[in-house]
Amino acid sequence: MLKKFSVPRGTADILPSSISYWQGVEQKARQILETYRFMEIRTPIFEETALFTRSLGQTSDVVQKQMLTLSSQKEDSFSLRPEGTASIARAYIENDIDKKQKLAKFYYIGPMFRGERPQKGRLRQFHHIGVEAIGVSQPLLDAEIISLSVRLLSEFGIKGFKLKINSLGSLEDKKNLSILLRDDLKKNLSALCEDCQNRFERNVFRILDCKNENCKKVVHGLHIKDSHLSEESRKYFENVREALDLLKISYEVNPLLVRGLDYYTHTVFELSHESLGSQDALGAGGRYDHLMEELGGPNVGAVGFALGVERILLAKPGTESPVESSLDVFVVTRGEEAVKKAFVLLNTIRSHSIMADMSYEPDSSFKSQMRLADKLKSKYVLLLGEDELKENVVTVKDMKSGEQQKVSFEKIGEVIKNKICSHPEVN
Repeated sequence: MLKKFSVPRGTADILPSSISYWQGVEQKARQILETYRFMEIRTPIFEETALFTRSLGQTSDVVQKQMLTLSSQKEDSFSLRPEGTASIARAYIENDIDKKQKLAKFYYIGPMFRGERPQKGRLRQFHHIGVEAIGVSQPLLDAEIISLSVRLLSEFGIKGFKLKINSLGSLEDKKNLSILLRDDLKKNLSALCEDCQNRFERNVFRILDCKNENCKKVVHGLHIKDSHLSEESRKYFENVREALDLLKISYEVNPLLVRGLDYYTHTVFELSHESLGSQDALGAGGRYDHLMEELGGPNVGAVGFALGVERILLAKPGTESPVESSLDVFVVTRGEEAVKKAFVLLNTIRSHSIMADMSYEPDSSFKSQMRLADKLKSKYVLLLGEDELKENVVTVKDMKSGEQQKVSFEKIGEVIKNKICSHPEVN
């Protein structure tokens, strides 16, 4: 018996029955993002591995354990993108965008990849809607980016999500924070999981994100506030908060909120929903003022976020049942000649941007074709048999009212278009 293949573990087929949810989220996102003057950018799904190791940090969990690197006989190493920021930073630098505009605002929608253990809301191939605003370091821009992420989730119909914010401060402040964390964690080091004991020296910030229950207990006992912040960083964060208050956006300041990627400085934030369980983040982001320079580009500020589409759909009510779409027109035929004529009629009807189809089977019975038309929720059925061929007409049946009329082949496209436009609510 031939082997049956399954979708790779940690990935999922997006079937036609649910694609409308995806399209709805993506279309709504594009509509909103473009009102904020964000322009779409599309980068390759793989880059040089070194781009990710340098931007995300050699000690980050993504680089250490989650990168999906492509096998190659050549010396060059390429990896599937685990997130979107590094690729956009590379594109910004490579195309000298800083020389063309002071503030560049990009958005992207597409798949990302991480080789981690799959679980609810955490896949090996997942999809992000993300934005990056590059060229300016101002608290108002941080607040705008945060407010944009909140608006997107609200417009998607998600309720009950929480916004947490924090400030990591400058690079010097982050060094001070890492020292404070190690001092505070040192006395409970043995209580941490094996991964976090390794992170203690490697990347102490990642301990704060650990889902292990013992680690969470240790973290909740920490007494880290904002003592690591310089006066300048503290003022910057106050300005971000004041701007959010002006927009009446509710948030919680969480001093233990950090991001697992090395490039973040100053403002970081996360949006979460309790319905997602332990992996409760809908999205996250923050400021990364030194990444462009670190990658060989100009010294410019940047801030952005990414939202997980799969997690949005998990948290969005009413997206678990299959979506039933309806058809505008279905052509029912009798005989081989009628099928050929219907084939031409379909082309004419579709040229008017009308959704139309038929069974394509000359031997299919009239009754089975009508059942199929009903199953497809067709608004109108075009009946084409021997009598219609002789008269050079097609019988148009309104599936809701049952009314029928004969229309000449030459006028069918225009007549159907008028019917669809006049009664878009049919069915």
